[in-house]
Formats: sequence, C-alpha cells, structure tokens
Amino acid sequence: MSVAIGAFGAHALKGSLSPEMLEINHTGSQYQMYHSLALLAVAILLKFYPDSKFFNTAGWLFVAGIIIFSGSLYVLSLTGIKALGAITPIGGLCFLGGWVCVLIGALKA
Repeated sequence: MSVAIGAFGAHALKGSLSPEMLEINHTGSQYQMYHSLALLAVAILLKFYPDSKFFNTAGWLFVAGIIIFSGSLYVLSLTGIKALGAITPIGGLCFLGGWVCVLIGALKA
C-alpha cells in the first residue's frame, strides 16, 4: 500500500500538489513502509515468542502509528487542512512506543 501511495503521490499528484505537500505525502509513505517492515518482523518474532505481550503490543502500536501518523499526513497533503498536523505526533509516539516494546521484548526473550 505504501508503494502504491508513494507512486501515486510522485506521479499522479505531481502537477496538482505543491512541492511541500508532495514531500508530506512522501514522508507518510516512507514511514508507512518502514513500519510495515517492522510489523513483518514483529510477526516473525511472535512466531517464536507467541506469549510475548511486548511484541504483541509493538505490533498494535505500529498499526496505530501507520493509521494516525501516515494517514494524517496523507489527508493533510491532499486537503491542506493544517489542523491535521496536530494529530501526527500521536502517531509518532505510537511508533516510538512500538520500538520500545520491541526492545523490551527482545531483552526479555
């Protein structure tokens, strides 16, 4: 999905969005891609440690971060509604919380 959104932003929206909004769209797809890969890693870790509450929580935090962080950036880039930028950091905190859970889960494994 992040590849499709990134390609859509880079090609289809290039003429209709400002460079600033294209960069915002790119940031959203970039972080979505990174954390989609992190979700894949968490799924693999859960295969080996199925009872790990930390890995499970990390996965859910990454999903929430993708929806809130990347989603708000996508909507912001398409609509220009600057108020949406206020919720983007919540998604960033979800990403950070997910990485902390991965670290703690790895230390406890």
